[in-house]
Amino acid sequence: MSTATVIPPPNSSSVQGQPPRLTERARSLLTAMNLHFAGVAALAIIVLYLLIHMIFVWRALSARNDAAMYQQTVAMRSAEIAARPLRGLDTKLIKSTADADTFYATRLPYGYSEVAAELGVLTKKSGVHLGQVHYTQASVPGVSALTEVRMDSIISGDYRPIVLFINAIERDKQFFVINGINLTGQQTGQVNLRLRMTTYLRDPNAMEMNNESALPDATVAKSASSTASASKSSGAPIAPKQPGVKR
Repeated sequence: MSTATVIPPPNSSSVQGQPPRLTERARSLLTAMNLHFAGVAALAIIVLYLLIHMIFVWRALSARNDAAMYQQTVAMRSAEIAARPLRGLDTKLIKSTADADTFYATRLPYGYSEVAAELGVLTKKSGVHLGQVHYTQASVPGVSALTEVRMDSIISGDYRPIVLFINAIERDKQFFVINGINLTGQQTGQVNLRLRMTTYLRDPNAMEMNNESALPDATVAKSASSTASASKSSGAPIAPKQPGVKR
């Protein structure tokens, strides 16, 4: 007895049944609920990415804000330090002006007669002989109210009285600046020095203008009569008679 293999026809269920089952499974996965879940998952991934990106951006902005805040703080402190010397500047200017006016009024002479008289008093107290003083004057740049007066003279005497005279010149209420001291000779205990000094003449005030000694004619007359006789005995300098200069 012979056996034969039976081949099912192409239309049998063994060939046509498999594809319909796969299609139904795919359709079962593509339901509305599954698509909703997939969309939610995609949105969650996008939101997570945006959150991470925002965190990095926020950190960068925070670092920039801190740096900017630090720079602004440094700039503010620098401005405060620079502004400290300017605080109360108007008051300082008023005080400086008042101090300058006081210095001018109390320590600067207004005429040559004052200078000659003060030098005569100092030479008499110190016990030295001051020869005739040569005066030269010049304007002070930027200060029209002052006139620079330079004096060149020879002083003679013992060593100690000369030292006392120089010390008295430096400490005198009238403003003198010693520019130079040169030894010109020494004989039998007597020392001869060349003394160069500078002072400044100011404009006289109203009271000084009313004073007879502040007027040029009166000053010339008094200096010619009084200081000439004093210079013979004590070595006091004679005020110069120069036209057009302050007296």
